[in-house]
Amino acid sequence: MVIANEFDYRRPVTLAEATEILANHSGSVRILAGGTDLVAWLRDDAIAPDLVVDIKKVPGLHDLKLDGDTLRIGALVTFTDLIESDVVKEHAPLLAEMSETVASQGIRNRATMVGNICSAVPSCDAGPVLLAYDTTVHVTGPDGDRALDINDWFLGLRQTARTDDEVVTHLTIALRPHGGVYVKLMRYGGEDLAQAAVGIVAYADQEYRVAFGAVAPTPIRSARIEDALRGRPLDDALIAETVAMVRDEISPITDIRASAEYRTRMTEVMLKRGLVAATERLAGTGPAYGTRLI
Repeated sequence: MVIANEFDYRRPVTLAEATEILANHSGSVRILAGGTDLVAWLRDDAIAPDLVVDIKKVPGLHDLKLDGDTLRIGALVTFTDLIESDVVKEHAPLLAEMSETVASQGIRNRATMVGNICSAVPSCDAGPVLLAYDTTVHVTGPDGDRALDINDWFLGLRQTARTDDEVVTHLTIALRPHGGVYVKLMRYGGEDLAQAAVGIVAYADQEYRVAFGAVAPTPIRSARIEDALRGRPLDDALIAETVAMVRDEISPITDIRASAEYRTRMTEVMLKRGLVAATERLAGTGPAYGTRLI
């Protein structure tokens, strides 16, 4: 593999060292965790940083644990870690369901969920699920620590609320009893980006979180659909009402992988199936996590 541009490389061994490097560097810098997006972009000459900061040796970023009702996911936790975690299987199986759809086994072994949302491409698999979970993104930099609502994270195509001198340290998800679903439309089974995706979390008080991926410049949540669902029993009429809202909530493009109209229509289908599955899973029935719904 040929890298088109030269760059400096630093490998800090503490978080303080990493933030100091970022704070004192005035040029273009990229952080390396799993590297599955970064290395491909370097190879394709899509980016040309003059410094790459490798954080894989920084301690404390591999945490994957439950503290009371709060799930903590470190910046270096891979998709495979999520799939294999007993804590995730018991308390947040939706994360494992999403992780199993990410690319190939080799990619999942290296790619981190934090890196996935830091890349901030429209089709990032983690985006819709973390939005549906009301996730908090924790960053640290020269001015200290910040906790960012995931709803404020995605600013645009490959743009996030993280500043250039900050490092994402971990994510937290406040858990309560729920049912969830991640429905991903792909051209074939395995190792494909989403043509469209839907992430849903259903709670016992008839409250829902609904998010979409690959159908807008960033992953998005639909407050309008959530408002329509709130406090109402899910039936065919309510599903039809919310499905009718989809076309006004998303803004898909036509590209080599799918047309805008196909993405729209299939998102409607995925929302319908996803609402039913999430509600059934909340009740302890429905398809097992990991079951393909489309």
